[in-house]
Amino acid sequence: MAGNFWTPPGLHHVGSYQVSGIPWISGSLSLTDNAEHKYKFPFVTQNVMVINHSSAKIRVHFASKDSSGGGAIDGLHYVELDSDEDSISMNIKCTKLYISTPAGSAGDREYRVIASLTNIPSGSMADNALTGSGITDIDSSSGASDGME
Repeated sequence: MAGNFWTPPGLHHVGSYQVSGIPWISGSLSLTDNAEHKYKFPFVTQNVMVINHSSAKIRVHFASKDSSGGGAIDGLHYVELDSDEDSISMNIKCTKLYISTPAGSAGDREYRVIASLTNIPSGSMADNALTGSGITDIDSSSGASDGME
């Protein structure tokens, strides 16, 4: 008699992305000038929304602004939300997200991060899964920048 083997859902488990997600909400009232907040999700995301609740700019990215090789900021691998109620919603799988502010901008920022989580443990996605072209690289070996020709 063959045994029953159960394996937890993984990154390519379609059903995990089709069902309603587990709600997750966080944010900050005090992101200061040239600062960065890092969010680590307990499960792989299905959707992530970031809402700026201040009139000053915030940046949304998937690698630290201080990552090696210039990273997210120097490589322009971020989305800038520049006004109150400006937002972005992304249907993506990730386990971490960074929110930062540009240097030389005064005042605290308020924002919210709202995610829909799958039932896939965050450990299923390698910690460095989101690196390279479009996330951290500034130049590719062909001389073009991140797939742009």
